[in-house]
Parts: sequence; C-alpha cells; structure tokens
Amino acid sequence: MYYVNREQLSVRLQVIPEVAAALRQLEMNWDGSLLQGLAQERALHLAIETVTDIGSCLIDGFIMRDASSYEDIVEIIGGEQVFPAALQETLLELVRLRKPLVQEYYEWNRASLHPLTATLPETLTAFKSAVEAYLVQELGS
Repeated sequence: MYYVNREQLSVRLQVIPEVAAALRQLEMNWDGSLLQGLAQERALHLAIETVTDIGSCLIDGFIMRDASSYEDIVEIIGGEQVFPAALQETLLELVRLRKPLVQEYYEWNRASLHPLTATLPETLTAFKSAVEAYLVQELGS
C-alpha cells in the first residue's frame, strides 16, 4: 500500500499555472530591467522547487528509489514514466539551474532573457497534466 499525500501534491501542482503565466509575461514584455531580471530568477527558482518537490513527494509516496540529487529526482520519476520522455531533457536543464540561481546568484546575468523562460510554460503545463494523470492511473480518482 502506498501513502501518497495527494493534498501536498495538489497544492504544489496548483502553483504551476501561476509560474507558467509569469514566465509567459516575462517573455512577452522583456526589457532587460533589473526588476524583470529578478522576477525571472524567482520564476525559474519556483519552477525548479515545484518540480523537485512534486518529484520528491512521488518518490516518497510510491516508494521509488532514493534520489541523490535534483537531477536524480527528475531521472527517477522520468524512469517511472510519470511524465513523457520528451519532457525529461527540459526538466533536467531546469533543475541544473538551481546551483547558479541559489548559490552563484551573484554571477547570474539579470539583463538577459534565459532561453528556458520561453519554453518552460509549455513544459510545466505538460508536467502538471502528466503528474495528475499518473496519480489517477496509480491511485484512481
């Protein structure tokens, strides 16, 4: 029997549309200002934390193998077919940004639009749908 905290997953999944919308707005209105640069950093950081928090909840709840890193979280849930294989490279690229954003923030180029800002909204939306479908498949409605 699995103990999957669906409430905890649900509140994290609900953040995804907000982050995707923020990334879309940033891409459409990008002017390279400090404020937009900082907003982009935060949106990317929230995307990373949301994906890895959801992944960790799934790993714990479905008793998948332990993850040793943020990349490993994505690889484990990808290997368990939680999301389509086509999303894996973008999600790995996303979680690889954690160290530059959180530990090397003083080197981050705030004046440039990061390439993931344009592609992440679709990826995050597809990830959310895939996780919801996986939960229904594994646990029922």
